Amino acid sequence: MNRILRGASQAATTLALMSSGMAMAGTVVGTVSDGSGTRALQRAQLRIVELGRVAEAARDGSFRFPDVPAGTYTIEARYVGADTVRTSITVGATDDTRADIAMGAASGNSIIVVGQLANQASTLSRQRAADGVESVLTRDAIGQFPDQNVAESLRRLPGINILNDQGEGRFVSIRGLDPELNSSSVNGVRLPAPESDVRSVALDVISSDLIESIEVKKSLTPDMDADTIGGSIEIKTTSAFDRKKDLLKISAEGSYNDLTEKVSPKGSIDFSTRLGEGVGVSGGLSYYKRKFATDNMEMDGWDVDGAGNAYADTVEYRDYDVERERISASLSFDFKAGDSTTLYARGLYSQFDDQEYRRRLTFEMDEGPSSSTATTASFLSDDGEISVQRDLKDRFESQKIRSLVLGGETETGPWKATYSASWAKSSERENGSIDPVNFERKFEDPGEFGVTFDYSKPKFTGYAVTAGNNLFLDPGEYEFDKVERTTLSDAQDEEYAVKADISRAFAVDGGTFTVQAGAKQRWRKKTYNATFDIYKGYGAGDLTLADFLGKQDYGLASIDPVLAKTSFRSFFRTNLSDFELDQFDTDAASAESDFRVDEDITSGYLLGRWDSNKVRVIGGVRIERTRNRITGNQLTLVEEGDEYQGVEVDEDSVFVTAQSFKRNYTDILPSLTVRYEPVRNFVLRAAGYKSLVRPKLSKLAPRAVIEDGEGEFGNPALKPYKAWNIDLSVEYYLGRNAAISAGFFYKDIKDYIVDVVSEDVLYNGVLLDEAKTSINGPKAKVKGLELSYSQAFDFLPAPFDGLLTQLNYTYTDAKGTVFTDGDITDPRRIRLPASSKHTFNAVLGYEKGPLSLRAAGTFRDKYLDEVGDDPSSDRYVSKHFQLDLSAKYKITDGIRIFAEWVNVTDEPYFAYQNLNNGRRLLQYEEYSWTAKFGVTAAF
Repeated sequence: MNRILRGASQAATTLALMSSGMAMAGTVVGTVSDGSGTRALQRAQLRIVELGRVAEAARDGSFRFPDVPAGTYTIEARYVGADTVRTSITVGATDDTRADIAMGAASGNSIIVVGQLANQASTLSRQRAADGVESVLTRDAIGQFPDQNVAESLRRLPGINILNDQGEGRFVSIRGLDPELNSSSVNGVRLPAPESDVRSVALDVISSDLIESIEVKKSLTPDMDADTIGGSIEIKTTSAFDRKKDLLKISAEGSYNDLTEKVSPKGSIDFSTRLGEGVGVSGGLSYYKRKFATDNMEMDGWDVDGAGNAYADTVEYRDYDVERERISASLSFDFKAGDSTTLYARGLYSQFDDQEYRRRLTFEMDEGPSSSTATTASFLSDDGEISVQRDLKDRFESQKIRSLVLGGETETGPWKATYSASWAKSSERENGSIDPVNFERKFEDPGEFGVTFDYSKPKFTGYAVTAGNNLFLDPGEYEFDKVERTTLSDAQDEEYAVKADISRAFAVDGGTFTVQAGAKQRWRKKTYNATFDIYKGYGAGDLTLADFLGKQDYGLASIDPVLAKTSFRSFFRTNLSDFELDQFDTDAASAESDFRVDEDITSGYLLGRWDSNKVRVIGGVRIERTRNRITGNQLTLVEEGDEYQGVEVDEDSVFVTAQSFKRNYTDILPSLTVRYEPVRNFVLRAAGYKSLVRPKLSKLAPRAVIEDGEGEFGNPALKPYKAWNIDLSVEYYLGRNAAISAGFFYKDIKDYIVDVVSEDVLYNGVLLDEAKTSINGPKAKVKGLELSYSQAFDFLPAPFDGLLTQLNYTYTDAKGTVFTDGDITDPRRIRLPASSKHTFNAVLGYEKGPLSLRAAGTFRDKYLDEVGDDPSSDRYVSKHFQLDLSAKYKITDGIRIFAEWVNVTDEPYFAYQNLNNGRRLLQYEEYSWTAKFGVTAAF
């Protein structure tokens, strides 16, 4: 004990002496900006040459060296795209010494602050200065691509794969991992998910017009939230201190979609201004109303008949017409409260409204084909019932994301403190959607109906009616079957958080050692409440498709007769009392999905950081304590005449029992990151760390449905995914605006969550013949390689000196284990869902004088989308290549016109399964191309 006390006393004495000595030193502060004084140069690298101490410029261009002994020194500033600048300073004993640096001014090679070259320079500068492995998109980069939202902007980065919805980027996969394994934040605020059943955030809700930068951090340090395995997507909106001059930018755009043959409007306004020496405000507003169409075909129930030929028992032709309206707004206030403290408030609001009409023609066959070949299947009503359905979905859905953060930073001497309080809420709401109304004609008699399907084209299945064509085309033959109304579907996900970090820097020979600690508390609540009304009869006479006849505008096949898009809704509202409610189905559908999950996370960390001219080391540990309170409903569906708890029921009944669980667990998460620059512009990185991803809140919810000895239920005992991660990379920054890099990554994931179907399961005292649930499976392993090359060819003779290129390629090998037919004794290896083995992005640009041209191509390999009971039922999404073109022309210094051509190659979406030595169509969609044109004016 005495030995421990003596050691502690000696350490305290040493620390006091160090602090006392350094109190006599001064502090060097300053800013770095481009030579024109327009923009702060974030992540510019600063070095005091004589001391070997380094620092990086913050987003407002500011930098700080505390505890600099009195004397004369040289400060060296480096930024990609600019010549190195050196300036001499004289530091006093106690006072601050100021050094404001303008880069590109003295040599006459001014930094370009807008356009493709600006993007490349700022992106490479931030990536070079980063602690770990990181990919960056800056404000200029986002403006260069014809991207409609944040998700589509991200697909330009190495290792990024985008999962589309209706032809528009929606979810982001990083390094081939499921989007559920990523985290997303805006201005440091963790974003909740609008949808009821996921953690991943659909980034199509947020407009790319309002974003200052997006950083994808692929390795973690202890001061970061540890709940990510794929990567942390950090979105930042604008700050008035990002720029040295005021900005007002207005953009107006029209977009023409080839399928709808309509022009959609888009406009945005963006501003940044200083209200005084230390006060600034910035923000923006974006509006986009997009009308587009999708021609879709889907098939299900693939099997092999007695002749050895494959066939599908369900074929659907779907016509989508969508009106998508996106409104996004951001507002930021920044305030310098004296020399040592900066305060800020940042808010974001995004609303995504989706009005979707879907007309559908469906064939359902009870029996196998009457005859078949390798490429055809013919069905006759002689052999079994053939149901033909024509239905309409009229759905309006609104998603909203809001975030607000208040925070600040205080630096005094060698001490630095950061602090914030935040709130974020996401929601998804439907109120009154019709999904769907169905009209049906059943063909059961011999000779009444026949249809042949042609499978000779893998991406298209045609049909031909061989008998009963008049009945098939007569709208009066299709009688009202049912209407399902989503009276309310309300998903809410809300999180409050507070955090604080404090650090102390010690200036020593050759560098700086920093000790940093912090704590964070998060309170999250996710709820889902649904009410569905299902009507299966109409009591006021016959009701047929002929009463609501519309006009087809579908391009893949003939689906006439179709319902009109809007006429049924008004009829249903007016005559609601004549429709007959199915109380059993209504009660079951309304109760089975409801749940609530409270998730409180308490975390703290301690790290040490060493910074020198060549080496940066960050090591430490993070601890996260998770507490859950989870509620849901168990539904037992009992048919008339059967017993429930020993009592016979006299009608079909739904019995609802509320269930509630509590749980908590603690994770200890170490990490070590090393950045080494042995020679100038040659950077080596290595990172090893442990991270986790908590299970989907919807999978934790104890929702259960039990019927006829079978059940499906959530699992509140699920453990989080846990992973050990390794990242290695080498980067070389060549020339004024060029870089080449290579990286290796490896992830060993434990407790990967899989869905299983098991037999003879005991659930709440009831023995079930078969049950479906989620369990923690064995390990999954991910390894891969990322390559990237960026080059501005300004060294070529004119006019080729305006050329530039960006290329990146990622190889991912991601494999895990699932259980064949739910049998945990029979595992099989699979590629992890959403994992493309090869992704490649290429950009060829030209920027000189008033002209800016760009061609951007993105390729991703096929990926496993859903895991089936066996390999023949796994769902795959085919490879995808998309080419986008853009052109801009500067009319004056502030006014530019532009034109963009999106999806030039008219690339479709194609999903399939491998069965009987062939790719069997599951889903095919066509979107065609979109042309955009407009003008931007900056003042």
